[in-house]
Amino acid sequence: MKIFFDRKIYLLIVAVFVLLVIFIIGQSLKEKPAENKLNQNKGAIDSIAQESAQENAQVNEQDNQENLSAEKETADKNLIKVIRVIDGDTIEIEGGEKVRYIGIDTPETVDPRKPVQCFGVEASKKNKELVEGKMVRLENDITDRDKYNRLLRYIWVGDTFVNLELVKQGFAYSYTYPPDIKYQDQFVKAQQEAREAKRGLWSSCPAGQTEITLPPAESSAKDGCTIKGNISASGEKIYHLPGCGSYDKTKIDQGRGERWFCAESEAVSVGWRQALNCP
Repeated sequence: MKIFFDRKIYLLIVAVFVLLVIFIIGQSLKEKPAENKLNQNKGAIDSIAQESAQENAQVNEQDNQENLSAEKETADKNLIKVIRVIDGDTIEIEGGEKVRYIGIDTPETVDPRKPVQCFGVEASKKNKELVEGKMVRLENDITDRDKYNRLLRYIWVGDTFVNLELVKQGFAYSYTYPPDIKYQDQFVKAQQEAREAKRGLWSSCPAGQTEITLPPAESSAKDGCTIKGNISASGEKIYHLPGCGSYDKTKIDQGRGERWFCAESEAVSVGWRQALNCP
């Protein structure tokens, strides 16, 4: 009887164990699809996130391209092509307008009233090298056109300031005429350096041909710039107002760094003092 009872218990235990195993296996099978589904959902989320990141990157790239195109279009609007170099300081641009460089003067090569001047051909060649066929930016000062109806402009090719470059290398003189004096100090300094280094025309031309006839004082007075900034033999900077004792006999040599001023405060601000014989 005891044996039979033990056998029943044993079978019961086995049955429970089998049921437990079946239950565990069943739970495992249920959890596996859930885990697979979770992994699938996670993969789908990762895929969507990746696609979204790619779309955002494409949108940003498109925006950048549009911004660059807009900037280039704006820059291009400010550029114009030089179709012909007339001489060392005059060009013709698209549309047929002629442009005279502000602040400088080069030896003549095309003026029918004058012979070809020393270093004029070289200056024209250098100007061609710098600008002909290129896109340039034109910068204005105060006066828009000269008496020949030419545009008066400063010329830039990229970061190269063409007007200044010609003076620096000795192909042009500093020739600032009020009221267009924005870069006068740079031109005068560049000319002094070129002259001291004997660059270009400063070594190739006779002394008598390296001077420029400046406009008379009466011409400057029309522009309202009548104050004469003179540099004395000792290097002192002195300005003369109309009515000062030495005003009429004072001559301005821009090649020496002398200049015209439109206001007394302007002269004082850059280091000139008033002449002692002024009333």
